[in-house]
Amino acid sequence: MNYVIAYDLGTTGNKATLYSVAGELKASSFCDYRTFHPGPNQVEQDPEEWWLSIKKTTSELLARAGVAVDDIKAISFSGQMMGTVPVDRNGNALRRAIIWADQRSVEQSARLEKLGNDAVYRLTGSRITPTYSGPKIAWIKDNEREIYDKAFKFLIAKDYIVSRFTGEFGTEPSDASMTLLFDIKKWSWSEDLAEALQLDMKKLPDVFPSTSVVSTILPAVAAELGLSKKTLVVRGGGDGACACLGAGVVSEDEAYLYLGSSSWISTCSREPLFDRESRTFNFAYPIEGFCCPTGTMQAGGASYHWAKDALCKMEEEKGRSLGLSAFTLMDDLIDATEPGSGNLIFLPYILGERSPRWNINARGAFIGLSSTHRKSDMLRSVLEGVGFNLKIILDILESNGKFNKIRLIGGGAKGRNWKQIIADIFDRTVTIPEYLEEATSMGAAIIGAVGAGEMVLQEASKFVKDVQVITPRREAHERYERVFEVFEKSYQSLLEVYEDLSKLS
Repeated sequence: MNYVIAYDLGTTGNKATLYSVAGELKASSFCDYRTFHPGPNQVEQDPEEWWLSIKKTTSELLARAGVAVDDIKAISFSGQMMGTVPVDRNGNALRRAIIWADQRSVEQSARLEKLGNDAVYRLTGSRITPTYSGPKIAWIKDNEREIYDKAFKFLIAKDYIVSRFTGEFGTEPSDASMTLLFDIKKWSWSEDLAEALQLDMKKLPDVFPSTSVVSTILPAVAAELGLSKKTLVVRGGGDGACACLGAGVVSEDEAYLYLGSSSWISTCSREPLFDRESRTFNFAYPIEGFCCPTGTMQAGGASYHWAKDALCKMEEEKGRSLGLSAFTLMDDLIDATEPGSGNLIFLPYILGERSPRWNINARGAFIGLSSTHRKSDMLRSVLEGVGFNLKIILDILESNGKFNKIRLIGGGAKGRNWKQIIADIFDRTVTIPEYLEEATSMGAAIIGAVGAGEMVLQEASKFVKDVQVITPRREAHERYERVFEVFEKSYQSLLEVYEDLSKLS
């Protein structure tokens, strides 16, 4: 049997996973790394710690898997998007990486406004925002000119690690498309965007297909990690693109919903989907010629975690004594409730909101709370509020046609009530895959297998095996349709209140 290693460079750490080319998860290993906050809105990580995590997880993975290294035909990568690492000609990092969560480059991103917000949206597939790589590179030029001048290339997280494995510099379309420097229709760097940000295009890496083989592993690196120097290094993709592929979405009539701390819905399409209000965005897909229309809300699972922390101390204590998750006991409470939570509505904006509102001043709220409501109603209302917000994103993404099914992944998919609530609100069949929290690494593994010639991309859906199908209930959906109208009206009615609250602080 042949195998692929997928390295997933996330925000909290790197997860190395070994898959067979038939899609069987053989072993995995995780190593965290530090995040630094050197100033207001500044978030950085040390690329050398990324590499140390590669070394540690590779060693543990090989020990756990017990496979011959010659049977590992390829390694591939997914990684956090929208960051930047300046490197010299030898691949040495010149400073800590500025990662996706950093928002210091407000002034630099504003330079793009002279092109017009709508023009930038239609060129890149995304709104103007300081979270993307291009404005961060411009910040380095403005504030650390010596580093900018020394930089040979500016790389994104996984591309830096690829350079450590191979000595080669490059990127691929999914990461490039989240820089505000990339033309999402031409699949190439945009001179207009680079000029607006006052950047030298020669410092941007060449763009190659996600499934392209960079080279084999450098002999010295192979010896250091205990891998074969014959193993192919495949470029990989950004974590969002890999998750879409790893969720088995390979046609325009499918979508997936990730229920994590933040939550999003994404699909694949031959053309970008441009919402007239710019509520959703697009990035390039590992399948050449396709992109991923996406809408990401800020606090999906985070809203339910907040409810656990604020309302369910007793469930946490009882869970510890019984060896159960507090969320299991919360599900027991919700079992006794009905769709609509007794006319209680929750607005899930506890962290402001990205898609579909794009309102940093929005805040969470329970609306309709009465003396008859209990904790169980509030918990169900939180799940429903997240579902209603995601329904707005779904409606935008379905503007060109409805999806046949939606695959649900992430930690939230473990809850027995939430997946039924999602199916009922969406009025769509929802499927649950075998590996709920492995879509990102699985997507990277698929890219690696394709690059190594072990499979073709169109077979990606065979890599993903569903173990549960949830069908919507008509009566519940009809109830939710009425409640959803009040949910939307509630948000719109509070817009002025949100602005007033922001001024109080």
